[in-house]
This record gives sequence, structure tokens and C-alpha cells, in this order.
Amino acid sequence: MTASLILLGVLLVVGCILYAHHRLTGGSAEASDPEATDASKDRAATPDDEGCCGMHMTCERNSLLSSVSESVEYFDDEELDRFAGRLENEYDNSEIEEFREILLTMPPDNIAAWARSLQLRGISLPPEVRDELLLIVGEARAARARTAV
Repeated sequence: MTASLILLGVLLVVGCILYAHHRLTGGSAEASDPEATDASKDRAATPDDEGCCGMHMTCERNSLLSSVSESVEYFDDEELDRFAGRLENEYDNSEIEEFREILLTMPPDNIAAWARSLQLRGISLPPEVRDELLLIVGEARAARARTAV
């Protein structure tokens, strides 16, 4: 009887230690392999083809800023060049609607590239349109992630 209680106590202690280790290391099998851990950190830090997972608003905002393309690409929106250098809060309602119309008529796959093009051209989006843009890009990335799985 005493031996079985000792054995039960040892199993309980070992179980608690294993559980604590599992919780502290994130529960992955890679956690015990330092090389695998470094590889997973590199994988997490490396942006995908568009810049990030698309799951967070700050991620969306940063990924639009960190595109690999440095060349300006026009999306049949040359008329927006007149807004270059203007502050984002200096637009009137008709100008905001002009940005919104271009945004809403553009295919969702081109919107992130369009935003990058505007940045390279020195054109600030009105805050209302920028928020809509981030929402559309986030939805497009989420839809792409669902179809990829």
C-alpha cells in the first residue's frame, strides 16, 4: 500500500512538471529542439507575399508600408496626383468621395498595391477612406487564408 502511494505521488509530481514545461514552452514539439525554435521564429518574423497574416489592424497598416515594390504603378488614377503633398485631414467631402469611388471600384487584389502606389506618389488617403481600405484588405486576406486551408 505504501509503495503504491509513493508511486502515485511520483507520477503526480512528474505529471505536474511535464504540464508546467508544456505550458512554458508553448506546447510545441519544436520547443525542445533549439534549431527548430530558431527556424520557427524566423518563419514567424518573415512576412508572406503581402507582408503579414492580415489578422490585426496594425499588421495591415504596417504591411501596406513595407511592400517590396519601389516602383510607382498607376491604377487608372492619374488624376489623384494633384493631391500629392496634401495632408490627410485637408480633403473636402467631394475629394473624399473621389478616393472612395476609386477604392470601391477596384478589384480587392489590387487594393494593397494601389495603397502602396499612393504612398510612393506622396498622396495621403483621407482617414475615412484609409480605414475602409484596411478593412477591405483585411477581409481579402482572411478570405484567401480560408481558401488556402
